[in-house]
Amino acid sequence: MPKITLIEFSGQDHTIDAEAGKSLMQNAIDNGVPGIDADCGGACACGTCHCFVSEDWLAATGEADAMEEAMLGMRPDRADNSRLACQIEVSDELDGLVVNLPEFQM
Repeated sequence: MPKITLIEFSGQDHTIDAEAGKSLMQNAIDNGVPGIDADCGGACACGTCHCFVSEDWLAATGEADAMEEAMLGMRPDRADNSRLACQIEVSDELDGLVVNLPEFQM
């Protein structure tokens, strides 16, 4: 199981044993990580699982597709390393991944 660290805006970190094959969003929810709302349940339709992927992990997590780009475009806090956690599929290659969570989800 890959270990992934999610860091809340406050600095509180949560290192979880993530299940490969599930989205980062689902893994965060399954492990009770606060800061991922996931209002649409992972359908890439709301942007409430916004996260910032550590620069070292951008290539490994892949690029956002057009639908994800549209959702991210509605975020006032969007950055070059913004992704939706529902669109990142966890694999063993993501062992050690670090993501930061925004101050709020909207």
